[in-house]
Amino acid sequence: MDGRKLIAEFAGTFWLVFGGCGSAVLAAAFPDVGIGLLGVSFAFGLTVLTMAYALGHVSGAHFNPAVTLGLWAGGRFAGRDILPYIVAQVVGATIAAYLLYIVASGAPGFDLAQNGLAQNGFGDASPGRYSIGSGLIVEVVLTAGFLVVILGATDERAPAGFAPIAIGLALTLIHLISIPVTNTSVNPARSTGPALVVGGLALEQLWLFWVAPIVGGMLGGVIHRAVFGVKDEPDVAGQQRS
Repeated sequence: MDGRKLIAEFAGTFWLVFGGCGSAVLAAAFPDVGIGLLGVSFAFGLTVLTMAYALGHVSGAHFNPAVTLGLWAGGRFAGRDILPYIVAQVVGATIAAYLLYIVASGAPGFDLAQNGLAQNGFGDASPGRYSIGSGLIVEVVLTAGFLVVILGATDERAPAGFAPIAIGLALTLIHLISIPVTNTSVNPARSTGPALVVGGLALEQLWLFWVAPIVGGMLGGVIHRAVFGVKDEPDVAGQQRS
């Protein structure tokens, strides 16, 4: 395993959590100029879009255990590299969450228990008080759709050079749909970082944000493989297999 790939996965996932969750924690509720749901949704999409262009040629720009497993299920990623990728992603997300907490704590009146770190949840922890069933469905379906977009956009028959735009916009759409339901995960690493810092209910409910995105990601990979087959084409977010 090339260490540069793991550094890229660490950095990209760090950027996703610090930028995406940071937009929700630091900017969304800012008096008078808060960016709101639309702004947070675009922030998450932009983190992936920018880092896919910056680091996609190094690691394939997964930044998400569900994407790594979905690409493997779709025949685009080697099984031996799954665990190192996931470890790098979770470490990047966790460090980003702790640094975000330090920054947020610099604001007068910030309270971790009350304000949180854009952690995911269902039931009482859901922004819209959606049930566990609603959360499970939305996370599975949207992660599956995300993988279909990723695999389709990086197909050799797709227009070259535009995959990060399609993937970033897909993540934006996903957030526009599901922030009220679960605060949007579709990414176990993104969920793990804030949950480890916040603890309590966020940590108790973390299991769903591993199970549902992984099931959805692998389902998306299987769907793409069944429909389009497996070719010697981009194996990770647009990079040719060596």
